Amino acid sequence: MDSSAVRMNMVRKLVQQGVSDPMVLAAMQAIERHRFVDTALVNQAYEDTSLPIGLGQTISKPGVVARMLELLRNGAPGKLGRVLEIGTGCGYQAAVLSRLANEVYSMERLRGLHDKARHNLRHLALANLHLLFGDGMVGYVKGAPYAAIIAAAGGEAVPQAWIDQLAMGGRLVAPVSAGAGAPGRQALVVIDRTPQGLRQMMLEAVHFVPLKSGIA
Repeated sequence: MDSSAVRMNMVRKLVQQGVSDPMVLAAMQAIERHRFVDTALVNQAYEDTSLPIGLGQTISKPGVVARMLELLRNGAPGKLGRVLEIGTGCGYQAAVLSRLANEVYSMERLRGLHDKARHNLRHLALANLHLLFGDGMVGYVKGAPYAAIIAAAGGEAVPQAWIDQLAMGGRLVAPVSAGAGAPGRQALVVIDRTPQGLRQMMLEAVHFVPLKSGIA
């Protein structure tokens, strides 16, 4: 499938949605999303929709991926340093991240998806991307501290382990429960580690799979 034209159209739609970070747009243009979805869904790969990837998980819609990566970069003039991704899934966002950071550690708790991501990413041979099979709730201490942490699953709160592994000046972007007043709802949270302490912003409503502990 020659997807360059449909990828360009997808990027144009991202711009219309308000995404303006040139590095994010270039990365979204470069990575072929159709390589990360099942064959039967290839024709929907560049629509702004989430798609099933097996084991009850989904690949996030391009608009959400771009929005979160733009928040993560926060206007940085160049590449981010070391980044931790929680929830590799099919590997698509990890591939995009690899173009935005010097080094990416991506964790997946489901063995089936970890293996699928490894297969999906093989053709790209990304030397700066490390796929890890393990419990994302505890992060990955060996790679810490991280300039940025991004999660593709939402829990009641951001795990303390992620906060502990965030570098000074670092930023975390994740979905979390919107609170007791909105059961089942999630919102994007941005946490910055500053010399004055943690700074947190709650942003728009989102819908992600639930964050779970352990491996399977």
